[in-house]
Amino acid sequence: MKSITASDIAEMPLEQRIQLVEDIWDSIAEIPEAVEIPTWHKQELEKRLAAYHANPAEGSPWQDVKKRILG
Repeated sequence: MKSITASDIAEMPLEQRIQLVEDIWDSIAEIPEAVEIPTWHKQELEKRLAAYHANPAEGSPWQDVKKRILG
């Protein structure tokens, strides 16, 4: 495997750097069990799920949210 430095990456064209990041992320995603979900993420998900179960009508459909964000 060829070593690559931060300087090498900085000299790459933007498109090539983006592709490198995508390739790295894809290699990480292939082994999801190796990436531990932080406890605070799990707690936040549980909190949001409980809020949804307490009042499911309060949320907004994705299409409405997307429209508000993107206009």
